[in-house]
Amino acid sequence: MFSADQKALAEDVLNACRDQGLKLAAAESCTGGLITGLLTAVSGSSDVVERGFVTYTNEAKHELLGVPENLFESVGAVSGEVARAMAEGALKHSSAQIAVAVTGVAGPTGGTADKPVGLVHIAVARNGAETLFEHHIFDGDRDAVRAQTVMAALKLVRCRIG
Repeated sequence: MFSADQKALAEDVLNACRDQGLKLAAAESCTGGLITGLLTAVSGSSDVVERGFVTYTNEAKHELLGVPENLFESVGAVSGEVARAMAEGALKHSSAQIAVAVTGVAGPTGGTADKPVGLVHIAVARNGAETLFEHHIFDGDRDAVRAQTVMAALKLVRCRIG
């Protein structure tokens, strides 16, 4: 289901979390649970993966993660502000110490001039630290965008862990 490179990165993230005694949560929109799926494809991941939130709709982002509704109106669901709020909300609504969040346009429809297909915002929040954020415009079809998002998200988690 997942490539050797994907599993190797997942194992690295899980081991880094273990080394620092961190529990991890994921808040996913455009990946629909793939980040959590990859992490839990690794045997023994239950000592690190605290929970995953699949918040595909704005309503779910608001209800489950506490993303302020006014953000959807002012900047849209596919934005850095919403990604940050998702990651910080995942920390608040779990017992994890680190959380990753992704929101984007996986395509092939839904893109606009301002938010093209392939645009993804990723945020990683950690208790006691500034939330990291990055955005990408990935190439390829829907599967490729989602796969690249998973890898970029886990790389940003790894960066935040140190």
